[in-house]
Amino acid sequence: MAFKDTLKEFKEFAVKGNVVDMAVGVIIGGAFSKIVTSFVNDLVMPVIGKITGGKDFTQMFLPLDGNTYATLEEAQAATATIAYGTFITQVLDFLIVAIVIFFTLKALVKMKKPEAPAPEAAPTTKVCPYCKSEIPIDATRCGHCTSEL
Repeated sequence: MAFKDTLKEFKEFAVKGNVVDMAVGVIIGGAFSKIVTSFVNDLVMPVIGKITGGKDFTQMFLPLDGNTYATLEEAQAATATIAYGTFITQVLDFLIVAIVIFFTLKALVKMKKPEAPAPEAAPTTKVCPYCKSEIPIDATRCGHCTSEL
């Protein structure tokens, strides 16, 4: 019986569109990540490299054996390395994604239509014109002064 309830609950969850929305978000996020990674690696990092005197961030590393190696690949083949240049690139990648998502969400919130205010409920009471007491709206006689309305 618990399995049937769980299956029914899952069907309701899947039919609501949550699963589809999440899948679309993951797919678009993956594609967007590739674009941002290319932007960072192909446009931003060369400019930063030029500003820092021609440094290639992908070749910034620290071999842990103390020797000197010409490339990161050579160092990684020979010993353990700390590839801090790659880390810097990934941090920039993350920051750019975070900034773009922030501004995208900010724009979406501005575009979202404001919710219409709830209509006011019909009044359930009225004021007696003689004694000014509050009485039910469909009263034909005031309960306070007994005047006919």
